Amino acid sequence: MPIELADMPAMAAGVVDEQLVTRMGIEVVRASLEEVVGRMPVTGNRQMFGLLHGGASGVLGETLGSILAALHALPDRFPVGLELACTHHRAATSGWVTGVARPIHVGRSTSTSEIVMTDEQGRRTCTAKLTCLHRDTEPT
Repeated sequence: MPIELADMPAMAAGVVDEQLVTRMGIEVVRASLEEVVGRMPVTGNRQMFGLLHGGASGVLGETLGSILAALHALPDRFPVGLELACTHHRAATSGWVTGVARPIHVGRSTSTSEIVMTDEQGRRTCTAKLTCLHRDTEPT
C-alpha cells in the first residue's frame, strides 16, 4: 500500500527544515500517486546573470520526482536517484516556478517521472526526467 506524503520518515521527523528543499524555498502544494506539484521562488535561486539557475530547476525536478517515487515505493522500498536530465526552455527572472511531476513508468525496482516546470505565465521553463531505483529498506 502506498505511503502518504506526511508519513515519509524525513518529513515526519521534521528533518526537512534543515535540508536543501527548505533552503531553496520549495513548497509541495499537493501529492498523489498520479502527480506531485510543488513550487519554488526565483528570488534566492538565481545565477549571476539574474536568471533562475539551471541547477535550481534540477533541484526542484529531482525533489518532486523523488517524492512521487517515494509515494509509490515506500514503506517496503525507498527511492534513490539514478539519472536526472533537464532541458531548459526559457529563462525565469522573477516570481515562482511551478513543477508538476507525473509518472512515466512505475515498476517494482525502478520508476521514471517527467517533471514539467512553468513560470507564473504558464510558460514552460524546464522539462526534467528522473529515474529512481527502489531500494529495499532492510539492509542486505
